Order: sequence, then structure tokens, then C-alpha cells
Amino acid sequence: MDIDWAALGEVFGVSLVMTVALVGLFTVGIVGLSPKTDPEGAEGAEGAAVTETAPSALARTGAYVCFTLCAAAVAYGIYLIVK
Repeated sequence: MDIDWAALGEVFGVSLVMTVALVGLFTVGIVGLSPKTDPEGAEGAEGAAVTETAPSALARTGAYVCFTLCAAAVAYGIYLIVK
């Protein structure tokens, strides 16, 4: 039995790149949906409340696009496995 080391290395490289890309894309989506804190509200007395603002419409849209791309990549991977 012979092992095709070039093909094995290619599979390893592609899987490594895609894993890093998907994790990065998902992280950008999470950051886009997270509430933003007001740094000026954090200053002041010890017990001062920190104000949080909801993400903008552009940030939410970008986050949803990131999640959609992640889902599409996962679905394509499953398609390739089942095919």
C-alpha cells in the first residue's frame, strides 16, 4: 500500500486554511452582533453604570452575511463528502 503524500499534504493545507477562515468569519459575525460599550460611561465613580448600545444596522447586516457564508461553506463541505 502506497501513500500519496502530495495529496495528503494538499488535503491538510486546504483543511487548515478553511478552518482558520471559517473561525475568523464566524468571529467577525459575533463581534458584529455584540453590544458596544460607551467608554465615557465607564469613567466616573466606582459604581457608575456602563452604557451599552445596540449594533448598527450595517453591523448586523454584515454579521448575518458572515453567518450565511459560514453556513454555505459547511453545507458545501457536507455536499462534497456525501457526493
